[in-house]
Amino acid sequence: MISQNIRSLREYSGLTQEALASRVGVARQTVAKWESDEATPDLEHASALAKLFSVSLDDLIRHDEAQVGYPLPPRGKHLFGVVRMGERGQVVIPKRAREVFDLHPGSELLLLGDEAQGLALQKVEDALAMMESFSRAINDGA
Repeated sequence: MISQNIRSLREYSGLTQEALASRVGVARQTVAKWESDEATPDLEHASALAKLFSVSLDDLIRHDEAQVGYPLPPRGKHLFGVVRMGERGQVVIPKRAREVFDLHPGSELLLLGDEAQGLALQKVEDALAMMESFSRAINDGA
């Protein structure tokens, strides 16, 4: 798992094995061995890799792309799976997404759309807080 995660994250980041090796303080051959599962990074290097790629150490080690069907996302980014829209436009938000974003029955979500980029949901209270913050910034600057 860790070997695939290192390779996927390196490629996603556009780094060569040599560039990655330089950033974590090892030889290129060491990175090649990590990616081919011939060796495993020690805790210090695994921690450096997790920090560099903005993922948790646990995810770097345990994420199984083959099992879940998608590569390891950066910290704070989530792929909760596929949802299907019902006949009346209803969408069920996966349990893990509801837990991460503290959504409960009755939570209000703002639906945003951009024809070029797609749809997005945001908690109404978060959108209002953001607008209040913008308003304060504008008023303080005036």
